[in-house]
Amino acid sequence: MNRKFLQLMRDNATTERKPLNLVRAEGSADATLYIYDVIDAWWGVAAAQVAPAIAALDASMTLHLRINSPGGDVFEGRAIRTAVQQFAGKTIAHIDGLAASAATTIADAADEIEITEGGFYMIHNGWTFSMGNKHEMRKTADLLDKVDASIVADYARRTGLDVAQLVDWMDGETWFSADEAVTHGFVSRLATLPDKDPNNRAEKTWNLTAYDKTPKALQQPPAPPATEPDYAAMRAHAERRLRVLQLA
Repeated sequence: MNRKFLQLMRDNATTERKPLNLVRAEGSADATLYIYDVIDAWWGVAAAQVAPAIAALDASMTLHLRINSPGGDVFEGRAIRTAVQQFAGKTIAHIDGLAASAATTIADAADEIEITEGGFYMIHNGWTFSMGNKHEMRKTADLLDKVDASIVADYARRTGLDVAQLVDWMDGETWFSADEAVTHGFVSRLATLPDKDPNNRAEKTWNLTAYDKTPKALQQPPAPPATEPDYAAMRAHAERRLRVLQLA
């Protein structure tokens, strides 16, 4: 599993880096922060970028967090979550495609959360890399227990669900569809898309092989767009066949 996670980080690091891209609409009280990357201080969106950008916003503004992320570093995610929670204005998270792992920690910090149809929300136990003797390994496992407990507490506050159920879902690496995420209370509502197109969501380009139970819909490349039949070529072919039959 750890080797797979390292591969995920390495592969995603080779993709084009997305700028933090805090957008403030002119003449509007809205600001939009795009988290369309891995959550990581070196390879993706870092708390050192996000926290100052949020702190510079006026409390009268509404902060929109647009999220499409496979997750990443749990402590970077926690720091970004804290920055969102400390913002005095209203916050709304929009899951535009995927919120997995540490990305759910960030989404959960918002006052409201919405998810696009066809989006996914994934929770699982924390991972880490470690080296040392048996005593150090036990200390690492104890630390992971504490990390998982803090994450479960966040989900419990949001959803009102039983802690044992949440622990079971995290143990099983559970992927929730958009409807399931709403049903269980992780998300406030489904997003309403202006064009009503269920396929109008953020492109899923992440290497998610590090996770054991990634849905097939997130592993397969999108189907190529349908093309209009070449009626002129079809007619020419039919006419050639007709001439052959007339000569026979």
